[in-house]
Amino acid sequence: MVKLIFGKESDLGGISVRRVLPHRDVRSVGPFVFFDHMGPVEFQPGQGIDVPPHPHTCLATVTYLFKGAILHRDSLGSDLEITPGDLNWMSAGHGITHSERETDAVRNSVHELDGLQLWVALPDEAEESDPAFYHVAKNDLPVIEDAGHHMRLIAGEAFGKTAPVPVKSKLYYLDVEMDEGAQLLLPGENQEGAIYVVSGTLLIDGESYKPESFIYVAPEEIPDIVAKTGCRVMLLGGLPVGRRYIWWNFVASTRERIEAAKSDWAAGKFPQIDGEDDALPLPDRSTG
Repeated sequence: MVKLIFGKESDLGGISVRRVLPHRDVRSVGPFVFFDHMGPVEFQPGQGIDVPPHPHTCLATVTYLFKGAILHRDSLGSDLEITPGDLNWMSAGHGITHSERETDAVRNSVHELDGLQLWVALPDEAEESDPAFYHVAKNDLPVIEDAGHHMRLIAGEAFGKTAPVPVKSKLYYLDVEMDEGAQLLLPGENQEGAIYVVSGTLLIDGESYKPESFIYVAPEEIPDIVAKTGCRVMLLGGLPVGRRYIWWNFVASTRERIEAAKSDWAAGKFPQIDGEDDALPLPDRSTG
């Protein structure tokens, strides 16, 4: 099965966000349970990303930018700026708190933002692991050059390369630039996969796919993938880790774990971020 899905677009505080996963037709791709495309947007001075401290459990957040910069702070003491091409991997484990803002220099200027945030569900045995944070600069990520391709391996394993951040399950995540006419095979035999078109036009089994197209590829499929024009695509996939529940910023293998996380955040039991004195409140809605 090869299935096309589109994200649901919404405005979150002045920025357009397309949420692709979870989708009613495709809940996840391998261990990837969440896929947001933020932007592209141009902010005027005084505007920008300003997300107060909020919690996560039993997942890893994976932030990757095409344009702009985000200032990441978390309850482990991490405090750094994410810039285009860098990997920001935060494993929440049993619980972590982080904020996403901008430096004063960025916020006080005209600036752009365009990027992706994905969530990777941790396997059962790692859900309650200790939180961890990894940042890998663009030039330290493995590069794969092939006929008509330039690939950067963001996470996992693909095409004989392994990305530097330790992951808890079988997965791959790549940024791929393709010349017109270049052909592509998905990595990961017998793994679920997906292709997200960032720019240009891609042909899959003779069908044209333009930017913002997200194409799910079932494990048994070997589609014919060709760049109709020069294009940029993201590849992601891996082995599923089992059913996962998602509620707000929490992911877990059981509803009971979600309820416990809700109670802990409401009661102020999550770790705090040094220098941050505000926080997002728990939403008033039932577990989904």
